[in-house]
Amino acid sequence: MRSIRPLLTAVSAVAALTLTATACGPSEENAGDKPVAPTTQSPVDKIRIPEDLKDRLKEHGIDLDKWRDGEWRNWDRDKWLREAKDFVNPIIEDLWDPDRMREAERPDRPVEEEDISGDEGVTDPTPAPVRAKAVAPKYHSSAPEAGKVFFDGPQGSMVCSATVVKDPAHPGKSNLVWTAGHCVHKGKEGGWYRNIAFVPSYNDSALPTPALEKAPREEIAPYGVWWAEWVKTSDQWIAQGASTGGAGAPYDYAVIRVTPEKGSSGKSLEETVGSALPVDFNAPAVPKIAGMTATGYPAAPPFDGQKMYQCQDKPGRLSLKAEQPTMYRIGCTMTGGSSGGGWVAQGRDGKPALVSNTSVGPVSAGWLAGPRLGAEAKAIFDEVSEKYAGR
Repeated sequence: MRSIRPLLTAVSAVAALTLTATACGPSEENAGDKPVAPTTQSPVDKIRIPEDLKDRLKEHGIDLDKWRDGEWRNWDRDKWLREAKDFVNPIIEDLWDPDRMREAERPDRPVEEEDISGDEGVTDPTPAPVRAKAVAPKYHSSAPEAGKVFFDGPQGSMVCSATVVKDPAHPGKSNLVWTAGHCVHKGKEGGWYRNIAFVPSYNDSALPTPALEKAPREEIAPYGVWWAEWVKTSDQWIAQGASTGGAGAPYDYAVIRVTPEKGSSGKSLEETVGSALPVDFNAPAVPKIAGMTATGYPAAPPFDGQKMYQCQDKPGRLSLKAEQPTMYRIGCTMTGGSSGGGWVAQGRDGKPALVSNTSVGPVSAGWLAGPRLGAEAKAIFDEVSEKYAGR
């Protein structure tokens, strides 16, 4: 088998590097992080820090003035905030300007092949590639729940895909977003990423890249930029997740609680975009699913990360380790940048529901794999929902 990696890409100031992460299938790559060169970063004029965050920042020795002056760009691997309780994400207004968002797009270096043969468990034959189809603009009409997650890591700025999901604690007024664990935390190789923000319906009108270079922020992010207020991923991803080999992939999911970057209209994310998907933590087994639709913003060639695509296929099963949950797998030609994007199927009630997210896929493209959401995923989701239940 070929190497499995997360579809994640990042560009440093000196060179473009593709960060491998848990991807789909036996030759997988994390389909989701793409880089923005640090040299294009905007000046930081404003930084908004909620009162309940200031004490935690100080506990970690973070000087707020230095952070405001650009300390957020510096990474000390020995002090990289790692544990679940360590997550901090001060809001830096206008940090994600059109240039930084647009440039978080292309992986340049292929990952090395890795032999992951010998895995036990149930694995169906490799699916035939399904060509990704461009989503019809405007995206808000076609797939209003979908968008992009942007974040900064040591190698530069990166991007994944994500989905607005319903919050049982706030019916009709959800501020929750679902994505992959490797889009918020580097796993056993590091800690939490910084400046995590969600942009629903990115490039809503599907403008070509040359036109985007002149487009205002309001056109690129028509429903605003929503910053991560709190993030939760699985303990298994934090302990096991790696850039290559598919380690931690069956637990590669995360829930983000977001807040608007600038002030508040009083509307939640769900009210702002007009939609949110329920999450099914007990989705039907593979033989009972007629088809799944994966959505994302693929950025590795032949894509450029600026447009939304979808793949629809009947899922199969992929087992990386016998002692870990079996993953869903579909044929799909989406590439890096699509990691974290939602997989939708008909739930037990007959209505569309999110049942997985893109985690890994082969470097050569052709198929994607995502975790099957169960008790561990539900516990993470419930914890984030309940944390803000009274607010």
